[in-house]
Amino acid sequence: MNDQDIVQKQNQDANRDPITGAPGSHPVGTGVGAVIGGASAGAVIGSIAGPVGTVAGIAVGAVLGGLAGKGVAEAVDPTAEEAYWRAEYPNRPYAAPTKPFEAVSPAYKFGWEARSRHPSRSFDEAQLDIRGEWERDNPTTPFSEAEPAIRDSWNRVDTKRMPAVQ
Repeated sequence: MNDQDIVQKQNQDANRDPITGAPGSHPVGTGVGAVIGGASAGAVIGSIAGPVGTVAGIAVGAVLGGLAGKGVAEAVDPTAEEAYWRAEYPNRPYAAPTKPFEAVSPAYKFGWEARSRHPSRSFDEAQLDIRGEWERDNPTTPFSEAEPAIRDSWNRVDTKRMPAVQ
């Protein structure tokens, strides 16, 4: 790997903001949190005050939800998570000697990414949505087979940054 490749890799790993170039950007987590978490809740709360309250509630809720989604996304360093699960997988109760880490790694990745898509919900609350997302994106692996690794990865994000969410 030459110097240019190293610099390019470091820039990719820094999660740079596409507009400002600042490190630590998590546009997917922020966007998902804004749309799913905050805007929905804001609309419900704001609707008590009528149509104007609904619009204001959506705006305020989107900002707060975006911050929550960004916080969850920032809790995850994909390189570190992959290394952790590569080492930990053989110790998990669902590990099988005939199933290499590479066969399970998509479920781990899916789990930590799903956590940022559902920042204000527990795994059990989001499970039907998670299952649907998994089955849509991974049609050849049954959810029942992937769920233990997905849940493990989700829970690891929670224990690192959000210990109150179970």
